[in-house]
Amino acid sequence: MRVVFMGTPEFAIPALEYLVQSGHQLVAVYTQPDRPVGRGRAPSPPPVKKTALEYGIDVMQPATLRDAAEAERLASLKPDIAVVAAYGQILPQSMLDIPEFGCLNIHPSLLPLYRGATPIPAAILAGDEDTGVTVMLLDAGMDTGPTLSQIVVEIEPEDTAASLTLKLADAGAKLLGETLPLWLDRLITPRPQDESRATYTSPITKGDGMVDWRLPAVDIWRRVRAFYPWPGCYTYWRGKLLRIHEAVPLHKEGKLVPGRVVTLESEQPAVMGVETGEGILGLVNMQLEGKRAIKASEFLRGQRGFVGDILGKES
Repeated sequence: MRVVFMGTPEFAIPALEYLVQSGHQLVAVYTQPDRPVGRGRAPSPPPVKKTALEYGIDVMQPATLRDAAEAERLASLKPDIAVVAAYGQILPQSMLDIPEFGCLNIHPSLLPLYRGATPIPAAILAGDEDTGVTVMLLDAGMDTGPTLSQIVVEIEPEDTAASLTLKLADAGAKLLGETLPLWLDRLITPRPQDESRATYTSPITKGDGMVDWRLPAVDIWRRVRAFYPWPGCYTYWRGKLLRIHEAVPLHKEGKLVPGRVVTLESEQPAVMGVETGEGILGLVNMQLEGKRAIKASEFLRGQRGFVGDILGKES
């Protein structure tokens, strides 16, 4: 089969590598344009582009797919099927209609739950015990097409968006390997999604990482995990940005002052914590503006006056 692959971030690489080894002919890889990064703002290629070039596959990086010329270019490749994984652009109907076997999408959730661009953080924020991957047939909507197969992946208490992404990427490649041969042999009947169960995710912004200490500790803990590595969870101490990389929610009854730093008993998983609207958020790993990330125990030794202070003031 002649296959076109469309993907951009690290999540898409295991699926791309499966296709390379599958024996099908990868005629092109579509990915997002290079983006400026770092202080010098030098253009940097997406992870999928780097991998595709290592395998000698032609790479296409259109800024938009809405141009009719892009549909003509895809048609000229004569693909039998397209496989999509976190590409970052919605395919117009003119392109969806080109491959005989359609366009399969690897989506990191158990659809119809968590449609949209941020399903992995959404599952952590919701406190779900598991999530998964769906291989679906793309239509013109936002993750609304019929599903072909699914696999469940457990969410561990220590999972962050970064670690869960790696798990789901590997699960997605495995599921694609099981599904693609059956689909090409026409042994799978697509199943329409149950619209009554559909949920949608919201875009994440840098401001979402700002901690509101009035929330329960367990909610803040989920945010620390869901927003790692980006945008990260942060607060302010004496006008300096303080990032919280790792934390643990702890139960405590009695009067609490949201944002107040307190010491914890030695048997606790953290040596200090912050009072919240409900419980204490134990601090495990943190980073003060201009400094490296360190364990909370080391931070406590080097920062006098931290315990007893109130976090959250920008100035």
